[in-house]
Amino acid sequence: MAQSLQSFHTFSLASQCSQLIEITDLAQLQQLTFASPFCILGEGSNTVFLSTYQGTVIKMATRGVNTTERQDDYLLEVAAGENWHQLVRDSLAQGMPGLENLALIPGTAGAAPVQNIGAYGVELAKYIEYVEYLDIATKQIKRLNKQQCLFGYRDSIFKQQLKNKAVITTVALALPKQWQPELSYGPLQQLDTVTPQSVFEQVVTTRNSKLPDPYVLANAGSFFKNPIITNQQLHTLLQAHPQLPHYVYDEQHHKVAAGWLIEQAGLKGHRIAGIEVHQQQALVLVNHGNSNGDDLIAMITYIQQQIWQRYQIELHHEVRLMAVTDECHITLEDRA
Repeated sequence: MAQSLQSFHTFSLASQCSQLIEITDLAQLQQLTFASPFCILGEGSNTVFLSTYQGTVIKMATRGVNTTERQDDYLLEVAAGENWHQLVRDSLAQGMPGLENLALIPGTAGAAPVQNIGAYGVELAKYIEYVEYLDIATKQIKRLNKQQCLFGYRDSIFKQQLKNKAVITTVALALPKQWQPELSYGPLQQLDTVTPQSVFEQVVTTRNSKLPDPYVLANAGSFFKNPIITNQQLHTLLQAHPQLPHYVYDEQHHKVAAGWLIEQAGLKGHRIAGIEVHQQQALVLVNHGNSNGDDLIAMITYIQQQIWQRYQIELHHEVRLMAVTDECHITLEDRA
């Protein structure tokens, strides 16, 4: 019996799957056969189903937060199905700040470590104590500490070695009692009064002004990763584009703003069928309806080509694209 997926991913393309299973407790998860193909889903805010998915979608809906006060920090053990923004709000309200820069990122706690969510100078990895997951092969619950999760920029072991082998069940966060604000990004530098609440409110205000509400206008948030380029590439680019926003990544590399590249290429408002580069934030693609997966692929392809021609930078999409049986990646090499 086919199940519509349109309401289960925030980009809201018309799509279906063979079966949808909602998981509310771990015993239920351990009883699944995981016959392939299968797809693990949280709130669907970073996943787009391009067409009919010929497999089982497993939606994680487990709830619960267990808080332990320790000498120097608070340990929050969070079930995978908990809403991320609600967790940020609740921990702040209970006097446990630290996550405020990550406010209003859509999705679940269980999805957060997969791509090491980050915003306004903070990545989730900073606060991870451990992640527990179901080992699909053995049906055992296993635990990885922060180092074992192999976190990188929008990356982790769950996107690489453990892809399709693990289902995250619990995310444990350590929030230090000694609060240290992170104010390195734009609007946060202008705060008159710096408190966890003022940082939280500024992040929420800024995100709301830039990013359309996916439940009002269908979108999947920031669609492309900020490219990481060599210092030499940056030096060359800055000669032609001195306003290019850039941030140190490591000694040899800088991160540059994908949204700025797309905007400067004149792509805001560019439209293919009902898919549009958002008028306020060029990093976001929106879906006005009457569109399909091919329209979205055409839009991704067009943007990648324009950015390559203009800057010799290859853009990679951050959003997970699900095809008929598996995830797919749209790259310039596909068309070389």
